[in-house]
Amino acid sequence: MMRINLLPHRAEKRRARQIQFVSLCVISIVLAALVVGVVHAAISARIDYQQRRNQYLKTETAKLDRQIAEIKKLREQTRALLARKEVVENLQSTRSDVVHLLDQMLRILPDGVYLNSLKQNGNRINLVGYAQSNARISTLMRAIEDSPWLDSPTLVEIHATSANGVRVSQFTLNFNLTKQSSAAPAAPAGKKG
Repeated sequence: MMRINLLPHRAEKRRARQIQFVSLCVISIVLAALVVGVVHAAISARIDYQQRRNQYLKTETAKLDRQIAEIKKLREQTRALLARKEVVENLQSTRSDVVHLLDQMLRILPDGVYLNSLKQNGNRINLVGYAQSNARISTLMRAIEDSPWLDSPTLVEIHATSANGVRVSQFTLNFNLTKQSSAAPAAPAGKKG
């Protein structure tokens, strides 16, 4: 005997497919939401990690900036101390120059030459004085040239004037005060001989 199914089997299959489709859609939405949640959590964790690294780098950069500022300050202080040291050493090395200058002036000053002023600017000496004749000024210039501590005499000006009713020549003379080393004094002595 043959059985005939009079129930609407197509409608039931359609309904079963719709239920299967809806359940697959719900499962896909839930899985998609889970995947989005996991990806969002991973990205948020990476962003937080990077922000912590950035904050750490900012604090370390601020520390380094403070250290750099302190180093700059120390370098400036070092430069200032070195400049002071150099000035003190320069003063120490040139403190005997005035003694040598006055000693040489006493030794080389010929009779009949009188000094009015003696000014020093670094190693350059400016001398203003009176002489009884121009020959005595020439003698003074030769003595300066032969001196181991003085050199390069240059006559700036000379003119006749009267001092205390006596006719004299007023002159201005420039020359250099030289630095002497231990072997330097022997050279001018050999030059004289």
